[in-house]
Amino acid sequence: MALGGEGGLKTAERKFLAPFRGEALTVPPIWLMRQAGRYLPEYRETRTQAGGFLNLCYTPALAAEVTLQPIRRYGFDAAILFSDILVVPDALGQGVRFEEGEGPRLDPIRAAADLSRLDASATGPKFALVAETVQRLRQDLPAETALIGFCGAPWTVATYMVQGQGSPDQAEARLWAYRDPEGFAGLIDMLVETSIDYLDLQVKAGADCLQIFDTWAGTLPDDEFDRWVVAPTRQIREAMKERHPDIPVIGFPRGAGAAVVWYVAETGVDGVGFDTAAPPFLMSETFEEDDVVVQGNLDPLLLVAGGDRLDARVDEILDLMEGKRFIFNLGHGIVPQTPPEHVARLVERVRSRG
Repeated sequence: MALGGEGGLKTAERKFLAPFRGEALTVPPIWLMRQAGRYLPEYRETRTQAGGFLNLCYTPALAAEVTLQPIRRYGFDAAILFSDILVVPDALGQGVRFEEGEGPRLDPIRAAADLSRLDASATGPKFALVAETVQRLRQDLPAETALIGFCGAPWTVATYMVQGQGSPDQAEARLWAYRDPEGFAGLIDMLVETSIDYLDLQVKAGADCLQIFDTWAGTLPDDEFDRWVVAPTRQIREAMKERHPDIPVIGFPRGAGAAVVWYVAETGVDGVGFDTAAPPFLMSETFEEDDVVVQGNLDPLLLVAGGDRLDARVDEILDLMEGKRFIFNLGHGIVPQTPPEHVARLVERVRSRG
């Protein structure tokens, strides 16, 4: 697939953006979370060139290259900036490192006094590198391809900052929030303001849409969910609408279950991603067509398995979402063992509806 710049195509003509304009398409737009990643041999080769994951994120030419790789292969309707949600704490000065085979490691922040280690005024140089990647992408993407910018939601990013790594229950962050809610709010407030600035830079550099990833939203009870998931997301969304009223904002509150209805109503997001555990009928029946764009929710492991079961589930989702403002996606990110040919099969299946 040839890549080209803006050409004569207006942003409003990008298919990915059609559902946000109120259009329900027979063949929905499709992109996949983590569509640029280790399942692609060309990604693995580029990452080797970078010499490390964060080096890849902070080298605009290479970050742009891996963002473009799945667009070349599959012609997705949207590209998503290649970066990581932990760029924000890294830019704040916490320091992030990725241990091979073990994931991210950070020096934990466990109390309000530790916030003095962070400096919101120091994010400029690293955020500028990400903005340069966005600029390169907007120039090099096919004119019909939308570009999604993103950040991690404050709650999810905070869980890594407090734990010092990923965890199955986010216990350290939850305990701090219970024991010292005002101190924990200081961290969340800093992340809200920093995320607003970060997303603002991405839009100014050329992003057409924004997604807020709240991977660990589902670990909180209802009152804590409202305070640490809903309220910060609403703040970010409102700030983006003040600065960039025409840029859609998608929320992805993974694991929220039935609380997704509250999340959408209270945050005002333009679109919402459903995770794998959400049954397709919930995506179809929860929201009126003019309320919110729905995105999701194929199981990433079914994409690994492939075959007739994959085809049948794709058809089921498409049948249930027919006539809705819908974007086809996974319920979480592509996993590394995914055969690239299964992704091609998925894209072909979705587009065969036309």
